[in-house]
This record gives sequence, C-alpha cells and structure tokens, in this order.
Amino acid sequence: MNESEQDAATGSTDRAHGTDRLDELVSWDADWAGLRVVVAGIGASGFSAADTLIELGAAVVVVDAQVDDENEAKADTLRIVGAREVLLGAEYATTLPLVDGEPAELVVTSPGWRPTQPLLAEAAAAHIPIWGDVELAWRVRIRQGRPTAEWLTITGTNGKTTTVGLTESMLLAAGTRAIAAGNVGTPILDVIRDPQGYDFIAVELSSFQLHWSHSISPLASVCLNVAEDHVDWHGSYGAYLAAKALVYERTRIACVYNVEQRETEAMVEQAEVIEGCRAIGFTTGMPSISMLGVVEDLLVDRAFIAQRKDSAVELAAVADLGTVVPRHLVADALAAAALVRAAGIDTTAVRAGIRAFRPGDHRIQVVGDEDGVLWIDDSKATNPHAAAASLASFESVVWIAGGLSKGVSYDELVREHAGRLRAVVLLGEDPGPLQGALARHAPGVPVSRHPGSDDQDHDGTAADAPTAELLMQWAVAEAARLAREGDTVLMAPAAASMDQFSSYAHRGAAFTAAVAARRARATTAEES
Repeated sequence: MNESEQDAATGSTDRAHGTDRLDELVSWDADWAGLRVVVAGIGASGFSAADTLIELGAAVVVVDAQVDDENEAKADTLRIVGAREVLLGAEYATTLPLVDGEPAELVVTSPGWRPTQPLLAEAAAAHIPIWGDVELAWRVRIRQGRPTAEWLTITGTNGKTTTVGLTESMLLAAGTRAIAAGNVGTPILDVIRDPQGYDFIAVELSSFQLHWSHSISPLASVCLNVAEDHVDWHGSYGAYLAAKALVYERTRIACVYNVEQRETEAMVEQAEVIEGCRAIGFTTGMPSISMLGVVEDLLVDRAFIAQRKDSAVELAAVADLGTVVPRHLVADALAAAALVRAAGIDTTAVRAGIRAFRPGDHRIQVVGDEDGVLWIDDSKATNPHAAAASLASFESVVWIAGGLSKGVSYDELVREHAGRLRAVVLLGEDPGPLQGALARHAPGVPVSRHPGSDDQDHDGTAADAPTAELLMQWAVAEAARLAREGDTVLMAPAAASMDQFSSYAHRGAAFTAAVAARRARATTAEES
C-alpha cells in the first residue's frame, strides 16, 4: 500500500493546509468566517453540519451522490440560507470540489461515507483534515450566553440506543435538562444549537462517527460490548475495534467497561485519558470494588460510594425494568447507571429513571401471550451477537430468523443455543448461511422455509414471491403450528431486513400485525 492509499484507508488528518487555524476553532464564537468547507453527504447529519457551518459564516459546498426529491428539497434550503454550491449526482462524489475557487481547508463527512470513498481519499491524500458531524459539534458546543452541556458518550455493537435512552431517563428524573442525541436519531448539531442549551447530552456514537472524531473529551464514556460488525466499512475487525475504543479517549471522570467482555476493559487500559479518570466496571453478576452489578435481583453500586471496599448501595430492582427482563437489558441499565453516577446523579433518580423508561419498539417487545405461548418482537436484533442475547433470555424457543446476513457466520450462535430451540422458521431471500449452521450444529431441530423460496423462474428471481406482509403471516402461522405451551416465539432475525423489508421497524411491525391478526381470527372463531 503506498502512502496515498494508506492515508485514504486510515482517514489520515496529518497537519497541513491551514490546520493552525482549525486548532483555534474550539467554540461557537471563534472565527469561522470564510473557512472553506466541503460537506460530504446531505442526509440528516450532513444537512445539519452544512446548516451549522453556514450559520457560523463558513464558505460551504455540499456534495451528495443521490439525486431524489428529498435531497433536492434539502439542497434548495441550503442554497437559500447561503451554501456556495450544492452538487447532487454520482459524478460529483468522486472528486473534491473547490470552494470559492480554492482548495477546501476542511471536509466534514457524513458517518456513512467510507474512508476509501474517492472524495474522502483525495482529501486524505492532500492532508486536508476530515471531521465528522460529532467532531464539529464538540468544537462549537461552547457558546457565550448558553450553558455548556456535559457529554456522556455511549458506543457498542448492541444496546446503544437502549442505554442512551436509559441514561437520558435517569438524567431527566434527576431534574436536569438532558437529551439523547447522535446516532440515536436527533443530529447532535441540532441539539447544540438549541437556544436554551442542556446540562447533559447522552451521545450515542457509531463506529463510523468515532472514526471521524478527534478531540471529544467526555465526562464519562462506555463501550457496552463488541462483536464482529461493519467489517466491510472498516476493512477489518481490528480496525472496527480500534474505532470503538476511541470512545474512551480523553475521558475525564469515568471509563465504564463490560466486566464480562475483556475486550472493553483492554480498551480502557490502553486509552489516553485525563489524569484522575477512573475505570468502572459493570456486570450482571456480583460486583467487586469499583463496579456496578446485581445482588439478589437488585442493581447495586459498589463504585460511587465512600464505603465501596465492604458495601454497596441499592439502585433499583431488576423487576423495575419490566415484565420480561433479558440479561442484556440489565447490563444496559447498569452501564447507564454508571455513567450518570459518574455525573453525580443520586440513586433515587437512577431508580426513577429506570421505572420511567420505555424501550423502543422491536426490542424484546412482548406482542402476544396466548395459550401459554409468549410472542416476542426483537426485530432490532440484526446481527448474531444481538440474537444471542435474545435467545439466552428464554428456555424453549420457536425462532423466527434470517434475512440479509452481511457475510457473518452463524456457527457460534447456533452451537451455543441449539439446546433451547424447539424449531426454526426461516426468513430471508438467502437463508443458506443460517440453514447451513443449523444443519451442522442443530440437526434435530425442525426448520421451516416458505414453500416458494426454492422456486425460481427463468430469470433467477423467486416465482410468485410473497409480499413482506404475507411472508410474515406465513412465518407466524408456521411458528404457531410448531409452538407448544411454555414456548416463546422469538422473532430475533440475527440479520438485516432490507432483502424483504424496508427496515427492521417494517419487519417488526409486520410481525406484530400478523400476531394480532392471528389472535383476532382465533377470537372470532371462538365466539362463532
């Protein structure tokens, strides 16, 4: 690999081309006027970044390969508020444009753009700094006349959104002005520009966002867990882990790690943190000193109390988390509690926040309980690691699984949980990888596929392929046929949804609707 290719692969931001000026841009009130910036991407984060930079007085050119009505509308808005140019079309995403006739001084990229994307690779090869929207938000968070929020940063392969929501709920229960933002949905720059400001921001960070962040110094941080994911974007699992580990860099008060996953503790050990920062563990077992954990179905803190050498303080009961409480939800609650305790939040607010929290749809969501069979929607389980956490929560499972596998292996998942499988109902246009793992490691478990999945017409497409809703109705009917009293029908696909559904939410909604429709038909039959 030559030097230019290496820069492109790593997103190098070696110092050149006026980076001395960038070093001074550490508040909203700094001199951003005339800074030449290319914004890569016009999605939610890219639009927010461009709008912010224009408001700051920078000279902004926006580039996006996608041309559609939504992007055209966003482009019109940005032109009205002062963008120099908005360039839509694939031909514009291959070369770094000039800004006011001169080279850009900075590129701000949307998180989905890979480091090897041609425009970003060109910027890296030219040693033009590349920031993400989160890096920009950190730079402008300080503004005269408004409070400066403390950041609690959260990453992990799974559980980020739940933990961010729990963190926000605990902070609100304490009476602070707090909000969840970042990868969770609300662009972080929209939060930063709120006129009233916030006391705390619970910031969900993807590995993509962390890759493009360089100076964030949170009050407390956590990597919940890691498993193989997004290798196509990062280039290797090692690079993915390195990106996740960036969440701990420059942490000031507490680096929170998962005691049950050594990789996260190693990240803390290797992180460059602010002197005095503590390493705080969380575990779903009995906690040692400087940890949060579980004792006799109680969540307890043995880290943020003076008597931690020989005692712990109760935070909440496991039952406060809901009716069905999988182990990973307990872990997420403990991680959130560690973050807010690092921020000085008292135990009563932790308990109140847990009780007030409502998980998002399609995350271990009970959607039916009929004739001794529990129906669970965990469509958000889009990879084997997440599905493993779901399966571990139930003893006897009819598993609805499969979808867009993204090249992952299912052998470890099936081998670990074969003993709890009553039967498996397969979704997905290519269920082969999961079906192969089932044949190798659970050969006695009945496996059902849609009867049309093997029928191919002359051009290689499925003949008479069912709609997504009809497919899910078949899956629910098949699961009902296979289930016995005491079983759980668990829809935790361990795969992405986009081969047959528009999103994991669409898949989960189809499952919920199919379960409800089946229940309604059964009720009508009983009454007639």
